[in-house]
Amino acid sequence: MTQRPEGEQLALVPEPAPRRARRGAGRSYTPAASRPVAEVLVDTPLAHLDRPFEYEVPEELAEQAVPGARVRVRFAGKDLDGFLTARKDEAEHVGTLAPLRRVVSPEPVLTPHLARLCRELADHYAGTMSDVVRLAVPPRHARAEAAVPPAADPADPDPSAPGPSAPATGGEKLATSAWESYPAGAALLRRLAAGGAPAAAWAARPDAGASEGWPVALAQAVAATRASGRGSVVVLPDHRDVDRLAEALEAELGPDSFVRLTADLGPEQRYTAWLKALRGHADVVIGTRSAAFAPVDRLGLVAWWDDGDDLLQEPRSPYPHVREVLRRRAVLAGAGLVVGGYTRTPEVQHWLGQGWIHPVDPAPDVVRRDAPRVTVAGEGHQERVDPAAARARIPSLAWRTVKDALAHGPVLVQVPRRGYLVGLSCQHCRAPVRCSSCEGPVRLADPSAPAACSWCGTPDRGRPCRHCGERGRRSSVVGEARTAEEIGRAFSGVPVRTSRGGEVLDPVADTPAVVVATPGAEPVARGGYAAALLLDGWALLDRAGLDSSVEAYRRWTAAAALTRPAADGGRVVLAGVPAHAGLRPVEALVRWAPAWFAAAEHAERLELSLPPTRRTATVTGEAAVVEEAVALLGEVPGVSVLGPLTVAAGVQVVLRSDGDGEPLVAALRALRAARSARRALGDLRIRLDPAGLGD
Repeated sequence: MTQRPEGEQLALVPEPAPRRARRGAGRSYTPAASRPVAEVLVDTPLAHLDRPFEYEVPEELAEQAVPGARVRVRFAGKDLDGFLTARKDEAEHVGTLAPLRRVVSPEPVLTPHLARLCRELADHYAGTMSDVVRLAVPPRHARAEAAVPPAADPADPDPSAPGPSAPATGGEKLATSAWESYPAGAALLRRLAAGGAPAAAWAARPDAGASEGWPVALAQAVAATRASGRGSVVVLPDHRDVDRLAEALEAELGPDSFVRLTADLGPEQRYTAWLKALRGHADVVIGTRSAAFAPVDRLGLVAWWDDGDDLLQEPRSPYPHVREVLRRRAVLAGAGLVVGGYTRTPEVQHWLGQGWIHPVDPAPDVVRRDAPRVTVAGEGHQERVDPAAARARIPSLAWRTVKDALAHGPVLVQVPRRGYLVGLSCQHCRAPVRCSSCEGPVRLADPSAPAACSWCGTPDRGRPCRHCGERGRRSSVVGEARTAEEIGRAFSGVPVRTSRGGEVLDPVADTPAVVVATPGAEPVARGGYAAALLLDGWALLDRAGLDSSVEAYRRWTAAAALTRPAADGGRVVLAGVPAHAGLRPVEALVRWAPAWFAAAEHAERLELSLPPTRRTATVTGEAAVVEEAVALLGEVPGVSVLGPLTVAAGVQVVLRSDGDGEPLVAALRALRAARSARRALGDLRIRLDPAGLGD
């Protein structure tokens, strides 16, 4: 008889041992003989279900059910799509596992690198992995999947097949001509060519008069990376920038040396390009925002241009910025990183302060040689010569500059607002004219049509001003169409063309003409513009947002960089700068000092605990929903609550965190999960590191 410890009774009924998941119990299929358990990321928006779920792999699907493949599973009584993330021998779930319904495609689209990247981004932005994967992996297109050749077998490569080039043998000469104006430029390319992972904050020189501008510089960085046998991903704000880089890459590497991923591609074209990268037929991918996730193998370089452009900010949840996507890719892949632009954002300056990224700036004599001459209307000598210049929308200096420049080439006029007369005010007291129906702003969209409300479209009935009783109207905010009309009358016989979002002109010929453009829609001029006018400076500087000065400087510099060097007669006139505005962006433009501007802006934000020196988040929704959220978030250590503030979507609060912000992020993730689990009513939008805070 077995002896038992004193005082312990024999169990009347044996205690059952914990049972692992039963595989195939009562099913009409046979489980896979090897690694029969699959982990699946189910495509669901519910935050409390943001984790992999275990399913059983039927034997007939065992070959196709590879990690990264698209699958279909039964979940909460519905058939849902998902991605198989892993195969294993044993399940952690206690009970019967449901089988995979089917393998939609055996293509391993969610690679281990992408899966880890998506998980990190979801955690960083307090979102769900499913939301990030939806941004990272394009929808499947069966015809494209069948048309793209399969990946080459590494054990038996086909030397005639197109694909990534082999590492350089050392006999090739590295092209560095576009980087010779930067003291650290050649060293950057040598490190890339040697297989290194340098990180560079590149302040591009003004290059309108140069044969090798920023597109050639990026192409040479890509070529240096390819010399090490590695691939590159380069992201640009819009298709025009992609076109310029594509032209430079064709000249540097030859045709068919890269693929493009842009928003204007159809589903089949986009998936074809994506598969070429995934299957190893392309080692260089360039494109707009979505190209940041391109599955390039042996990634050696991630680069992006114009960090401050709002097109690099994803408008869909969880709102990742290309900056954060590519930074994390560089870390995960051990790749080099280059962020370039004519200006430097406070976010990149913050990285410089952390010491892991290094500046690559042009030599001072190069800047003096290549920059145009910048004059501020109404300041210094101009104030004595023309005292009214600071108040005039187009001062006499601007008119003279246009007249002189037209003898030598095209002239660019940048106007912040799109339209004709964007705002109307009382002719007597200057109070804004408001709609009699909804109190919205009244504008004149077309000179042949009556003024109307820009919100509801109700025609302006000419009601008396509520402040002074007068009925007269005057223009208060002028758009690009009216500006072009005024310039056309002043310079009859000179072609005047407009360029704006959605209607951007092709590159401009080196002949006399005036191009009136809104910010971001300025076309490139062959040989550079002879002069540029930057009108209505107050419209950019007087914005309430945190980044108003940064954005004004970025937009002005982008236009000035299209202008010829001062030695070739290039002139820039900045008009409409209000007397009460901060002068830092104006001074930086005149001096062409992006590094100085970024350092000063960052130092000020560090002193005031403003982003990016502190992590912030906005919580927006109905008042009761936001109030409930604030009650929980306000108790998080190191988190301060600013607001609430009434906005179009309801109310909004700003959350600011001390330190690295992890307690804030964890609290926001927990808030999402709790609301999802209890199916809370009312929309609540959470956004971490929002761009344009305060706009």
